[in-house]
Amino acid sequence: MTFVFRAGNRLSSGSVGFVTRRTAWSLAAGAAGGAAVLSLAAGVVIGRHLPAPVSNNGQAVNRVEHDYAIDQLGKLNASVSQIEPRIERLAAQVGALQDFEARLNTPRRAPHAPALQAAPGGASEADPGDSEGEGGPSLPPRRCADNAAASPPRADEAHTREQLDCLSATLSALEQQTAEHAMAYTAFPGRMPADGARFGSPFGNRIDPFTHRLSFHPGLDLVAQTGTPILAAAGGRVVFAGEKSGYGNAVEIDHGNGLITRYGHASRIVVHVGDLVLPRQHIADVGSTGRSTGPHLHFEVLVNGAPVNPAAYLALFAPPPHG
Repeated sequence: MTFVFRAGNRLSSGSVGFVTRRTAWSLAAGAAGGAAVLSLAAGVVIGRHLPAPVSNNGQAVNRVEHDYAIDQLGKLNASVSQIEPRIERLAAQVGALQDFEARLNTPRRAPHAPALQAAPGGASEADPGDSEGEGGPSLPPRRCADNAAASPPRADEAHTREQLDCLSATLSALEQQTAEHAMAYTAFPGRMPADGARFGSPFGNRIDPFTHRLSFHPGLDLVAQTGTPILAAAGGRVVFAGEKSGYGNAVEIDHGNGLITRYGHASRIVVHVGDLVLPRQHIADVGSTGRSTGPHLHFEVLVNGAPVNPAAYLALFAPPPHG
């Protein structure tokens, strides 16, 4: 799998795909439409059942029927209270993913980093054999209110329940799609692995500090004081934690889809093989163990075992320039 760093509507690493602007707007529109349906449904039912109906001769109608209507209204209100926070969470996730998608469309340098170099290649599509059998015509989504367009207009609990069930099912589908994008975002190794560090030796060919001959440097050096926390650049599973030839004390994290990050020359390691780590979780401390001339973090990003330029990943999470 080759690394891709370019402007476009999509950046994929293996089967990982990030949300596009069109998808983000579709999800946001769905959430807004859902809120409108809830307001209409609640208003219809409340208007129909909240006032206690009274017969012409002044006697209350059957109390059991009225209590049943109030009970149903309570259940509908409970459904509304469960759906509303789901809409809010979905909108927040879409906003974060849309912001990241905008960064993907705007290649730039990380602060004080060497120039970004785009590697050749293109986004690879997922293997069709990896998914369940699905298909059918491609049609635009339908509003829940449109599903009952052919039916006679109704304003009762059953009709409102149908609308709420439809909205809940639609939200579940949107949440599933957004969760998949959110997981890919979490596993993208672009977060700064050492706060306050300055960029040192870049990725690529350089004069080796020990032999003074031209050699290939498979990572990016981040210079910081001994003991500075080393943070996971993305979420994943620790697959190596210990001493590694040339790297001293090192940690390797598997982020899935062929992506691994490596952190070298640590003075102390605080995670173990098999640990699940979150983005920017403390995994080790900066040091100068192994083949090192001074305290710094040697940071690598490997795609299917091949090192690629970490600066291109870090640039996507770098704060925007001022001015």
